[in-house]
Amino acid sequence: MTAPLSGITVVGLEQAISAPLCTRHLADLGARVIKIEQPGFGDSTRHYDRVVRGMAAHFVWLNHGKESAALDLTDPADREVFTGLLARADVVVSNLGPGALSRLGFAPEDLLERYPRLIVVDISGYGRGGPLDHKRAYDLLVQAEGGSCAITGTPGAPAKPGIPVADVGTALYAYSSVLAALYDRERTGRGAVIPIAMLDVVAEMMGFALNQVLHTGTEPEPVGMGSPMIAPYGAYPTADGLTAVLGTTSDREWRRLTEDLLDRPDLAADPRYRHNHDRVAHRAELDAIVGAWCAQRDLAEIQRLADAAGIGNARLNGVRELADHPQLRERGRWREVDSPVGSVPALLPPALARDWPPISGRVPELGADTDTVRREFAPVPEDAGHGSRDG
Repeated sequence: MTAPLSGITVVGLEQAISAPLCTRHLADLGARVIKIEQPGFGDSTRHYDRVVRGMAAHFVWLNHGKESAALDLTDPADREVFTGLLARADVVVSNLGPGALSRLGFAPEDLLERYPRLIVVDISGYGRGGPLDHKRAYDLLVQAEGGSCAITGTPGAPAKPGIPVADVGTALYAYSSVLAALYDRERTGRGAVIPIAMLDVVAEMMGFALNQVLHTGTEPEPVGMGSPMIAPYGAYPTADGLTAVLGTTSDREWRRLTEDLLDRPDLAADPRYRHNHDRVAHRAELDAIVGAWCAQRDLAEIQRLADAAGIGNARLNGVRELADHPQLRERGRWREVDSPVGSVPALLPPALARDWPPISGRVPELGADTDTVRREFAPVPEDAGHGSRDG
């Protein structure tokens, strides 16, 4: 089996999460990913903690399957190596600080002009132009600017979602745009410059809340374990000390919930609760009704009855339960990847065609592939009878 991106070379001028997650997914599909790191320090996520047998949890998650080349792009010799690499690369993904690529002499538009088949993804916090284009951007900062924290948590107590959704969402937009650009290049022969602003990603994800504000002027209020747009829909303690998560997403499901699960046809007939917007207005009283029903039953019984009634439900798990989740284990979703300290567990990528081979590359030590990259991409001396390969 041949991986779909076999033969594609990706250069990662990357740090933290958004660009590294994008390029790791490209590596999962068979691309050769060469990660450029600062000599002596490397990607900042290398130093977050030491929980993976001395390695950092973030770095292991985001960087297996890559080569690491420690190059100083302000050093003339390393710049020549990097230029030779660009001449033979297919994709560059960068999420360095605002204006960093231009200051290094590698502005995205200039790269495309010099290498017309190159695909350049330029990730920034706030995009070019506007009053915030100079600001550094981390996941929490962009989520705060983008309103995400304001609709998370509870009224008066905004919260950052535990998953770094600004970073991860940006990575997935970058990943998908690279795939689209590679397809487009097959037709046109030309690469592309793809700017992606994290704020734009969060704004897109806020679409339903934006529409509510745009069309009603009403600010959505966070509801903790639930949605400000749907009711009843939340987390309810059970008789055995666990927590059931269930609710409705349509008027039809509301009727099934009340008639088939709660055995309360009077609720289904009550005009105060007929449509979702009516139920949202009466969220507190409906949560109390569903909560009282759940409090009288064990979680297993609730889930059995909810499944029989066609009502979506789940158990509120912690990360420990996810790590040992039978749905992941029995479907073979875990693999082992190599690392400087031996093999470590990692999840398979979420999207693989059935005949694409799973690729389990190593977690690289800082600069592990520097010498190889220098030998492969450094310009050949003129007196050896060859010109430079950086054109």
